Amino acid sequence: MSAETSGHAPITLGINLGFCVKRWVTPELWAAVVRERLGLDLVQFSFDLVDPMWQDAVLDRQAGAIRAASSAHGIEVHSAFIGLAHYTFNQLLHPDPDVRDYAEHWLGRAYRFAALAGIPRVGGPLGAIAARLDGTEPEAIADADYDDLIARMRRLASRAAAEGLTELYVEPTPLRREWPWTIDQARKMMSDVAGSAVPWRLCPDWGHGTFAPLYGSDHGGMEPWFRALAEVITAVHIQQTDFALDRHWDFTEPGAVDPAAAAALLRDTGLADRPVFLEVFYPFERDDLSILKALEATSVLLKRAFA
Repeated sequence: MSAETSGHAPITLGINLGFCVKRWVTPELWAAVVRERLGLDLVQFSFDLVDPMWQDAVLDRQAGAIRAASSAHGIEVHSAFIGLAHYTFNQLLHPDPDVRDYAEHWLGRAYRFAALAGIPRVGGPLGAIAARLDGTEPEAIADADYDDLIARMRRLASRAAAEGLTELYVEPTPLRREWPWTIDQARKMMSDVAGSAVPWRLCPDWGHGTFAPLYGSDHGGMEPWFRALAEVITAVHIQQTDFALDRHWDFTEPGAVDPAAAAALLRDTGLADRPVFLEVFYPFERDDLSILKALEATSVLLKRAFA
């Protein structure tokens, strides 16, 4: 069904470049894959492809290559997310304040690189507190940790403004040790950083807000997140998953996410004008060609559903 016959505009589909890790690692490679193999023109860059702590000369050259390749292939780089490598650290909620300082510095470097590459937005999960020795998980992080996180977010917004960025993202995750992991926490965080030098917004993920072991089997899917937080959601991650774990499968795998129903929900909750990024990850040992074929099929399926 075309946009003309359905009576609505298509939902914009892009792809997070996390699938490129250890494979299509240069802009010349990933731009060709995205445009020529997948038929997409919108990407979310991953800092798994570039480490912001590399030397400035290397980063400056990489940034120039991104500008050149994206322009040559007609691709818009909407935003850059921190990637899996940096996510494995506890970042801005690590027990050691010196590690938090380093994570804040890392993000400042990420903002610098994004600006050089012509990427106006940066985001991702913010951090995780340490686990307890007895394995019990608290319902909330300590007030002192939360206050410190908000202070760092405000400082980071000022740094982002100085670099010329326009927006920063928080990606809620389904972990009690990370923040935020509930709708109420996300709402409070957005309120507490309101008015910062660059606006903080949310990028929820279909496999995070639907995680049944945390939210229950009757959690309502993504609809409660979208309805409660629509005014601060400006991008969305989609993946195929089974609600049992955060799978990040492509849509050649059987799962609980129906693309047509996902598109209908985005339209019903007023989010159809926000870009949606496919975010998938693959085992390093899987062969490259099977990944390309799976992504091609997934791209066709999602574009048809979002039309």
